[in-house]
Amino acid sequence: MLDDLRQDSPQDQGRRGGQERGGHRLRRVLIALLAFVLLLGVGAFGFATFLSQRADDNLTRESLLPGDSAGADGGAGPSGSDPNAVPELKLTDKDKKAVTWPARALVSGKGENYLVIGSDARPGETVSRSDVIVLAHVAADHSRVDLIHFPRDLYVPIRGHGQDKINAAYAYGGAPLLVTTLQDLVGVKIDHVAKVDFEGFKNMTDAVGGVRVYAEEASNGSGNGGPVVIKQGWNDLDGEQALAFVRERYQLSEGDISRGRRQQAFIKALMLKTLQPEVIANPVKLTGFLDAATQNTVVDQDFTMGEMRSRLLALRSVRSDDIHFITAPFSGFGMTSGGASIDILDVNGMLNLSSALRSDDMGSFQG
Repeated sequence: MLDDLRQDSPQDQGRRGGQERGGHRLRRVLIALLAFVLLLGVGAFGFATFLSQRADDNLTRESLLPGDSAGADGGAGPSGSDPNAVPELKLTDKDKKAVTWPARALVSGKGENYLVIGSDARPGETVSRSDVIVLAHVAADHSRVDLIHFPRDLYVPIRGHGQDKINAAYAYGGAPLLVTTLQDLVGVKIDHVAKVDFEGFKNMTDAVGGVRVYAEEASNGSGNGGPVVIKQGWNDLDGEQALAFVRERYQLSEGDISRGRRQQAFIKALMLKTLQPEVIANPVKLTGFLDAATQNTVVDQDFTMGEMRSRLLALRSVRSDDIHFITAPFSGFGMTSGGASIDILDVNGMLNLSSALRSDDMGSFQG
């Protein structure tokens, strides 16, 4: 449970207001499109037999869903429990009031739900963090796609671990426990999972010959190749520099929120570069990009290439206005008694999001 909420530290105060609710539409559309490139493995370049087979050979499949492997932390819960049931949840709101969510059955079949995880694993780490958590909801009639970003510091209930930051679920029990945590929050079944590590972003950047990215703030970091200096304004980055760009948060005025905007700017730049004729019409570069994307992508064991193709074909009529980017509801910033910075869950907002997802009516959700 939440031990303490107190006055934000100066760094936390600087993060306030980072949740964007309007504008940057093009940026968000491009994030959505690239998320689906990573999620579905093949990319938006058609289904040539060669590329499709190459992508299938490159993809790694693991036990990413609850119940995929016996005894995994993140399975259905206590022995004998229903894997399609959400238990009663107890959590604390921003006013330190206890809130109870009733037990309920997971909704399945009203639209499709995919989880995209960006894992910031460094060399030598055995347990990595899930720094990017995006739940993609596709309407049952394929008329709308919503990509819901869950901030890594969102303070939520995690089965067997009380309340903690949502990305701790991944550290405790890998993708299966993160899936369970999200299913408990929103009450809908997650159909498939795709995981990409940050090394994949680096390799994709190099495969397309680098990217040009706009930085809202300057920073000084380091990569394997030495210092990485980011100036305010436009920057031409190779893969190593791009990796330092998307990882930086401590020098930014709004911490993780600012880093999130950097990641959005990078993904926009990568998507724009990939769609340039010099890449998309160049078999060597295109194959290199596809290799970089799929060699660093892991999907659940049941996500076949045939299903990926059918899902993409079903979305062929979706236009940019049909794709929406949402931040999961949080009501502010705080700290635990242990001094950890957290994003405080907006309980009512999350219940509204859950209702919209369960009824497959995301158009009614007001963030």
